[in-house]
Amino acid sequence: MRARRQARPTSVITVNTGTGAVAQNHAYPLRTPVLAMRFGSVQVQLATARSDRVTAAEVEFARELAKEALAFAQGVERMFRGRPHKKGAAA
Repeated sequence: MRARRQARPTSVITVNTGTGAVAQNHAYPLRTPVLAMRFGSVQVQLATARSDRVTAAEVEFARELAKEALAFAQGVERMFRGRPHKKGAAA
């Protein structure tokens, strides 16, 4: 049985972090949370498909996002402190 290939993105948007970049989680009592990220005049918001419920796929994505954000932060900190990349990490 062949493995299913994932579709490659047809476009890529790059926003750079730096002075003024902000990431905020907005928790609401009566709707699902919204993650807002501002990069200068560009703002990106992540939200669930519906504001009144969450699917298992959305929970899985949120966990994957948190895992990858942690890895990104660790890589940035490592570079800032002048430490070498972890074994297996891209140079």
